[in-house]
Amino acid sequence: MKFRDEPGYAAELDRNDPLADYRHQFHIPRNQQGEEIYLCGNSLGLPPLSAERYVNEELQDWARFGVRGHFAARRPWMPYHELFSECTARLVGAEPLEVVNMNTLTVNLHLMMVSFYRPTPERNRILIERSAFPSDRYAAASQIRLRGYDPDTSLEELAPGGNRRVLDMEEIEAVIHAQGERLALVLLPGVQYSSGQAFDIGRLTRAAHAVGAVAGFDLAHATGNLPLQLHDWDVDFAVWCNYKYMNAGPGAVAGCFVHARHARAFELPRLAGWWGHDKSTRFHMDPEFVPMPGAEGWQISNPPILSLTPLLASLEIFEAAGMQRLREKSLQLTGYLEFLLDQRLSGAVEILTPRNPAERGCQLSLRISGSRSQAREIFSKLEKSGVTADWREPDVLRVAPVPLYNSFSDVYRFVNILESIISAAQ
Repeated sequence: MKFRDEPGYAAELDRNDPLADYRHQFHIPRNQQGEEIYLCGNSLGLPPLSAERYVNEELQDWARFGVRGHFAARRPWMPYHELFSECTARLVGAEPLEVVNMNTLTVNLHLMMVSFYRPTPERNRILIERSAFPSDRYAAASQIRLRGYDPDTSLEELAPGGNRRVLDMEEIEAVIHAQGERLALVLLPGVQYSSGQAFDIGRLTRAAHAVGAVAGFDLAHATGNLPLQLHDWDVDFAVWCNYKYMNAGPGAVAGCFVHARHARAFELPRLAGWWGHDKSTRFHMDPEFVPMPGAEGWQISNPPILSLTPLLASLEIFEAAGMQRLREKSLQLTGYLEFLLDQRLSGAVEILTPRNPAERGCQLSLRISGSRSQAREIFSKLEKSGVTADWREPDVLRVAPVPLYNSFSDVYRFVNILESIISAAQ
């Protein structure tokens, strides 16, 4: 799409946006000048208006029914997590059997590695990126130690060649091939949190399987951001948080995918808890654990209803908007941001995220020229000017125009403010 850098053009794009009304289904933070320019949905999504009503309904049912709410509430708590299965499955390209919302992301990652990282003296390596989100690295290294191996030799870290900030798929495939039968698990992101690069999940899964390794993915920055087809891509497992693009609130209950191929692999080791037990006999209180088939069988405890409820509100909006339509708008929004930055600030702002729209979600990661202290001061002035974005050390400004609630006018105003701050600093 060709864009124009003209006054009124962003408003024209907003008028022609078929998804524009979804913005009004979210609380937009405000300051003295009006609505903030909130471009931080890659860190914490905004609350759906309906989330408060849903949480209040659960509080009302708790007050009305007490323990009987497990069966008598308007959304009974006993099977509560099942309310999410079909919507979550459609969102990530899965079967309902393959998904469950439970725990938090890193807890789910540990649960998955207990089952799917099964090292032997010959095959014990985990492949991650050198710049992986720290929690993923901590989890992988601790699992390696737990099994009696050394992360110095069993944790294989990917880094881009030369001075590049992003990996290419050929590089990753070559490392997977070279590791071969030493590789037990490929653990990579769907979208890299710092650079904003989107990985080709299907391609990397095929490469992992070709050498006999398990393919697992952290989709914290991909779920709700990109269309996914986890079942068709044959991914073994995936985990994600629901507080970024999924708008389910700070520290929200997370999501988990286990491919249907493993649905009845009851011989896999796992950390068992009673909510993963066969629900038809769960309350018999038998001493032997009998797991449910599918992702539900990895549950540990009954779900925290009040924490899980906001996700219902968000999933309803995703269902109505449609992930494909959201992706189409996202391509336009982020493309417009890229265009304006190139037009106005090409010498002052470097875009670190891949230029190919197929290799990114909605986030652009930027580096502002000058010293780190100067760039940090520019970020501070953005905040004072009513812009909420995200700074990641050492020098990355992350900006994410989210299609559910961000507008083209948000993007236009952001670039105007950034240009003004940089000009004043020169």
